[in-house]
Amino acid sequence: MYRFCRWDSMPSAWKELLTGPKGGALSLWPFSSASAYRFVVPDTSEILGRAPDWVLLAENPLLREQTQLRTVVWSLVGAVAFVTALASASAWYAAGRVLRPMEAIRDEFAQLSTHHLDRRVPLPRTDNEISRLGRTLNTTLDRLHAALEQQQRFVADASHELRTPLAALRIELELALTRPATTDWPRTVRDALGDTLRLQRLAADLLLLARLDAEARNHDPHFATREHVDLNDLVRDEVARRHPPPHVALTLHLGNAPAHEPVLVHGHRSLLARVLGNLLDNAERHATSTVTVRLTHRLDQHQAVLEVFDDGPGIPPQHRTRVFERFTRLDDARTKDSGGGAGLGLALAHHITTLHHGTLRITDSPHGAHLTACLPTAADSQAISG
Repeated sequence: MYRFCRWDSMPSAWKELLTGPKGGALSLWPFSSASAYRFVVPDTSEILGRAPDWVLLAENPLLREQTQLRTVVWSLVGAVAFVTALASASAWYAAGRVLRPMEAIRDEFAQLSTHHLDRRVPLPRTDNEISRLGRTLNTTLDRLHAALEQQQRFVADASHELRTPLAALRIELELALTRPATTDWPRTVRDALGDTLRLQRLAADLLLLARLDAEARNHDPHFATREHVDLNDLVRDEVARRHPPPHVALTLHLGNAPAHEPVLVHGHRSLLARVLGNLLDNAERHATSTVTVRLTHRLDQHQAVLEVFDDGPGIPPQHRTRVFERFTRLDDARTKDSGGGAGLGLALAHHITTLHHGTLRITDSPHGAHLTACLPTAADSQAISG
């Protein structure tokens, strides 16, 4: 027979019996604490002075709390493990969904090449960082594609322009060699020299275009050193050294810029002289009888305005943007002469003007073409460059 009672409600005599030297030998099972259980052994009759009619089993009140705490701890461990696993799975799934558009962008980029620059990365339907990144990449690809197409057209046009004078020179020399006795050798040499000079000018223009492109992209050190250029002096020098065709009269008007007052711009004198030279070449080639150069200093706008007029057939409004493209020659009366240029003169002038923070445009004129170059004067130009 067993009798069960709580330790804190047990009489002191019984507690002494349980904790004394006769208090049983099973106190360490199944717990590590010696105060967990005490079993009364049968020989307690010697202490009580009579034969026992029951065995006393005592409970420590801390045991129940320990058991409950252990149960709660293991429940919490299981719950934490479950929540951690669920959170990890959710994070993996969410990360996969977020990175799926990035993987699509990576796959599309991996398939790009110089022969397939028309491809574009897919854009997710949501407006987030990835979609904005995709739009930025597509915009960059658009610019790269346009630049590559422009380069390919440039190479093809340059090859054509180089091939034409070379073919003419070869044919002329071969014909002269087939009839050496009847060939007008001075005339043949003059014609060959003209073709050679045309090739030389074309090669120089192509080289200058390449250098200007490098300046626009990478700020070529060759163009980094600029100086104050007096446009008043430059225009007078360039007009003085011109030799226009006999039927063309070249006149100069300095406008409100007196000869003794400099009109300073910040730039490269040789390149600015090239702008005026190309504008005059174009005007003299198409003028009927007159070419006029006018320089104006707009003090209130901090601008120097260089204008070139001719009385030729003019440039139709629908072609006024295209004439500044490379190798552009209009199929009208302005290309009636066989001695026309390669279509690089106005393109070079426009490019140089832009690098000097200026503009070159075609202005309405009742007779002929009217080209206007606007350049910031020295102080304003330096502020823009800085």
